[in-house]
Amino acid sequence: MNDIVNILGANIHMVTMDEAERQALELMEAEGPSVIYTPNPEIILHGYNDPEFMERLNSADLTVADGIGVVYAARMLHKPLAERVAGFDLTGRLFKQMAKKGKSVYLLGSKPGVAEKAAETIVKNNPGIVIAGTHDGYFKDDAPVIEAINAAKPDFLMVCLGFPKQENWIYDNRDKLNARLIIGAGGSLDVLAGTVLRAPKFYCDHGLEWFYRLMKQPSRFVRMLALPKFAVIVFFKGKRYK
Repeated sequence: MNDIVNILGANIHMVTMDEAERQALELMEAEGPSVIYTPNPEIILHGYNDPEFMERLNSADLTVADGIGVVYAARMLHKPLAERVAGFDLTGRLFKQMAKKGKSVYLLGSKPGVAEKAAETIVKNNPGIVIAGTHDGYFKDDAPVIEAINAAKPDFLMVCLGFPKQENWIYDNRDKLNARLIIGAGGSLDVLAGTVLRAPKFYCDHGLEWFYRLMKQPSRFVRMLALPKFAVIVFFKGKRYK
């Protein structure tokens, strides 16, 4: 069983990227559906202010620290994480392993056409992987979407609806879905499709991905204010959750 660091109520599993990959592959082989969430400071802060959402976040089988701010918060609480486990990087690793066994992935989310472009990239980079299906995130009725996913029976379901919608959607429909492993993967489809550029390796390696996004999209400034707020709350109130 993984050790856990509790950050403002969120139970983050203390795993390396290699360990997260191994456990995700094991979950994919088990009777599903299992769930992985990848919270960053903004998501944890949302849960801090919404206990029901926090309960849903903590229902996952594996919860990894996507944002570097989560890694820093764990250090502040004297329970350091070995490294950041970005959801985008984790799914990339899973694709490579899935391709070796001909496993399938279903892509759900983003604007119409984006999931299809993402699927092309995934297949190009991982020959042998199977695209079980795609669906955009602009739907009002869950039933037809769930029916399509269940008909496809994917090994892996990527839900990219943005938080908190994706976590709530997964929680509400988990028991209805015929998939082995489900992950809430935020904007991963946009990056895979090339409609959004991910930060260069230097920024990712040095915990500055947020700064790169801010430079490219100054309109994100208000959202970025969650980062210092998160740090202040962890500093003053984080220890009570240990």
